[in-house]
Amino acid sequence: MDYRNEIGKPFVLLICGTLVYYHCAYRNSSVVSLVADVFIVLLCSLAILGMLFRQMNISVPVDPLEWQISQDTANGIAACTANTIGAAESVLRVAATGHDKKLFFRVVVILYLLSALGRLASGATVAYTGLCLFCLYILFQSSQPINTSPQFLRWRDSTAGVQETL
Repeated sequence: MDYRNEIGKPFVLLICGTLVYYHCAYRNSSVVSLVADVFIVLLCSLAILGMLFRQMNISVPVDPLEWQISQDTANGIAACTANTIGAAESVLRVAATGHDKKLFFRVVVILYLLSALGRLASGATVAYTGLCLFCLYILFQSSQPINTSPQFLRWRDSTAGVQETL
């Protein structure tokens, strides 16, 4: 496994999140403006690269079929989204019935804290903070060696002479 690739993902997410935060929070622009700006930059960059490749006589195939995602990937994304929304709806439905009082109070407290946080900070600030925490989580998770377990969980196989982890 290439750890440089795993460590690079949080940094790319952090850079993209910083640019989104700057565009939305400091420039007071909307998300629609951000998407339009991103498409303008991509279009101009691709046009410049296309002209450069044409000058260097390098043929670049432009096949839209290569840009499509597979049916399995699309189904996986749709299933993940549906499961997340369904789980949230199920938790809110159970909390709203009042059968589980601990769940009801946890949902009320979390919603109250989110409401107070929304009054204190803008949505872009909260989203950027969440992205930073998520990137730190990914970074710490990918920096830990895969095969680390405490020594007391290892035992020695007397027949093969190898260590196995329980």
